[in-house]
This record gives sequence, structure tokens and C-alpha cells, in this order.
Amino acid sequence: MVHHAVVSREEWLRARRALLAKEREATHLRDAVNAARLALPWVRVDKNYMFDTAEGKRSLADLFEGRSQLIVYHFMLGPGWTAGCPGCSFLADHFDGTLPHLNHHDVTLVAVSRGSLESIEAYRKRMGWHFPWVSSAGSEFNFDYRVSFSDEQLASGEVEYNFEPMRVGERDGDHEESPGLSAFFKDEDGTVYHSYSSYARGFEELIGTLMILDRAPKGRNEQGTMSFVRRHDEYGDAPKAACCAH
Repeated sequence: MVHHAVVSREEWLRARRALLAKEREATHLRDAVNAARLALPWVRVDKNYMFDTAEGKRSLADLFEGRSQLIVYHFMLGPGWTAGCPGCSFLADHFDGTLPHLNHHDVTLVAVSRGSLESIEAYRKRMGWHFPWVSSAGSEFNFDYRVSFSDEQLASGEVEYNFEPMRVGERDGDHEESPGLSAFFKDEDGTVYHSYSSYARGFEELIGTLMILDRAPKGRNEQGTMSFVRRHDEYGDAPKAACCAH
């Protein structure tokens, strides 16, 4: 049963043109936000962060793979975990197809988790992914970029997340790992700079599925932020598309 206003084509066009004005306003605002993001000052990275990779130990500078720009997705797969966060997995489902385009545009994309390289590789195999994914186990990288929290920090009742103090328990699923995205630049002399980080819903536009759902008749149809999301091998029977028998 339809539970929505049903109008003539002329009335729909008037409503759609009014929405178009808002969409154009949002596009212009996004352009302004993107320009402000590019204008942010940078911070020189002085620590020698090391990561476990399939090719052995690699530094942060090594992760650029010869390119000048690096995007790090802070993937929630902590020490001892056997599976990654469902939300991070949902986002990561969108990575592989972007790699040829990003690499051609002088950008390397890599996921970083505190879990062991063995647990990362096992979960990557389960999910069928191919994007670069390394372990920061034993490094301060995740803690310095405010996506991992020590037992002491959690016990204090307050952590810094998304650039502001947050009381432990204020958001669903509070634990030692949180999602994030960070960007880095490597100069010709090898110096690495941190240019940007984003947390919480700040990188939601990377999830193409959500952008498509936003244009579907029922939108995201969720009972809380991304409440419908499962790992892609954990969905039950999906609704069947209405079609004619052949």
C-alpha cells in the first residue's frame, strides 16, 4: 500500500524544482567545504611509524607506493578480533573499484588496523577484497590519530574523538576502536605531512550504496544510523524484484 502523497505530474514538477534548488545549494556548499579542506594547513609527521605488511615491515612513507598522496582508512579490526566492524566492512566493499582511478591520479589508498596481519589476511580472504591493508600492531599510529583508545583512556570515562571530548558511552558501540580516515602528502625529499582526518559520519560520502539509497523511494529506511548494514556475506534472503515469469 502506498503511504505517500500522490499528485499530478505538474504538481510533482513544482515540488521537484523546489528540491532542485536545495540540491544546487548543497552542491555549492560542498564545493566550498572541499575548497576549505584543501586550504587546511599541514602537520609534519616526525614519528617513524612502522607497519606489518605482506612484504614485511614498512614505514608510513613506504605505504605511498611511489605516489605523493596517501589515504588511510582506519579500519576497525582490533587485536584478537576475528572479523572487522560491519560498518567498516560496508564502506570497504566500495574500495576495490576505485583503486585504478586513485592510483592513476597519484593517490594510494590503504586500510590500517591494529589487528594482526594474519587476522587481516583471513578476513580479507573471507570478504574477497584486494585493496592494500596493513597492520599497525605495536605502533602508536592508531592512538595518535585518535581511532584507538587504551584501557586507561576508556576507564577515565572520556576520550577525544572527532576533535572533541566525548564521554565513554555517548555513542553506540563504544570500545577501544573507532573508524576514521586520514590523508597524507609526501614531498620529493621524503618528508611526510598529515593534511586531513575525518571521523564518525565525516566520510559518509565514500559509501556509494548510501548515496544510491538516498535517491530510492524509501531512502535508507533505517531504524538508526546504518542499522540495516551487515557484512555482505551475512544478509538473509533479499526481497525479490517484481518481474514477469519467463
